[in-house]
Parts: sequence; C-alpha cells; structure tokens
Amino acid sequence: MPLIDIGANLTHDSFDRDRDAVLERARAAGVGRIVITGASREHSPKALALAQAHPDFLSATAGVHPHHAAEYTDECDAELRALHTHPEVVAVGECGLDYFRDFSPRPAQRRAFERQLQIAAENGKPLFLHQRDAHDDFMAIMREFDGRLGAAVVHCFTGSRKELFDYLDRDWHIGITGWLCDERRGAHLRELVPNIPAHRLMVETDAPYLLPRTLRPMPKDRRNEPAFLPHIVEGLARDRGEDVAVTAAATAAAARALFRLPD
Repeated sequence: MPLIDIGANLTHDSFDRDRDAVLERARAAGVGRIVITGASREHSPKALALAQAHPDFLSATAGVHPHHAAEYTDECDAELRALHTHPEVVAVGECGLDYFRDFSPRPAQRRAFERQLQIAAENGKPLFLHQRDAHDDFMAIMREFDGRLGAAVVHCFTGSRKELFDYLDRDWHIGITGWLCDERRGAHLRELVPNIPAHRLMVETDAPYLLPRTLRPMPKDRRNEPAFLPHIVEGLARDRGEDVAVTAAATAAAARALFRLPD
C-alpha cells in the first residue's frame, strides 16, 4: 500500500533546484501522497500552488507556525480563509505554540493559535498542530474550543508520556518523524510508540528537516526528503513489534481518513 507523508515542507528553498526530481524519488520509493505543510503567510499560498500543480500526488495545509505568529494580522487571517476555500487545502495549520525558541512573543503565539482554531471551528477541517515546551498553555487553549473542532493531528510528536496520553485521551492523531531514528534524543519515543492506537498513528518526514540519523547512505547535503519515509516506517514497525506492511497500511489509512484524501 502506498505510504502517505503527512508533513513535508516542500516549499522550502532547498528544494528549488530539484523539486520535480524529489517528487519522482518519492513516488519511486512507494510514497503515494504527500501533504505539504503551509506554515507561514508566505509559504501557505506556495503549498497550495504546488498541490494544484500535482493534484494526483500532493495536498496542502494552510496556517501560520508559532515562529511566525507576529505576522498574524487581520489581513493574514483573511488570506488564510481564502486559501481554505480550495479543496486542495486539507487542514488548518501548522499552528500551535512553541516556547522552546520563542521566535514570536508568547502572547502573539497564543492569539495566532486561537484565530486559527476559530477558522477550523468554522470550516470543519482537521488541525495540523505544533507544540513544543508549551503543553499546559496548548491544552488550555484547545479546551476553550471543546465541542467546536473536528479531528486533529499533533505533528512531529517528540514529547513525554504524559503529553502523549493527554493527546490520545482527546482522540487526537499522532505524527511520527525521523526523530524516532535518533539514538540520542529518540530513545524515549521508541518506548512510547507501541501505545499509539493504529488508527491514530501517522508518519511524516518534516522534510527538509529531521533527516533520520540511521539512514544509509547519508545524503551529502543532509537534506531530508519524502523518499526517506519508508526508512521511518521500518523503524516504527520495529519499535511497535509489527510487520512493516501492517504499519504502512495503518498509517496510510489513518491519514486518508483524517485529511479526507482520495484513495
């Protein structure tokens, strides 16, 4: 069954030189669909344009990452709402809170997050969520929208056991990246992934970031790309104690259901 990469930053300038080749390598590796992450006022329209250029292979999200929360104006909100009128845009986000880097002031992060949750509450699309070192505030804001939101996936999960079970208790989905393949930072994650129900589990590369450290041979430029998604799935299957085909099928089915993707 073709894999689905639920999060790849294909509008990143590192792909400008060979984006078509990157897509072909992904297809050849068994990736059947990629959801391009829209994470800023600049890149969300680019994600939509790419998805429209490759409708059989690409979908997009549209949102503003907490790093860019300071750019979230009324005009930005209107632009996002316009992007979400397109069927190729399948989720609201990447949105959330990031207190690890604080590239935008925390009050601005919270405001931008709330405004994007309002968009999701109105249009019914699933959420593509980001949370780092901000769990309590993140959960408090999400609770303010109880009963008004649809499905959600916590993208690039790297958190604690408590965080994982808080998310699962809310019936959210979990996105796993090549962080799992990092023997330094990913050991705790390897112990946690067996707890994720198959119908809540998804995989993503977060390309060009988070190149799996166990990948061989390593690309010379250290750039991650969707063609490496099978390597992540293999590691995930190993840590869950199941056949790779089982993990591949489950993650693809979960992604199709959440994002309402075509078969």
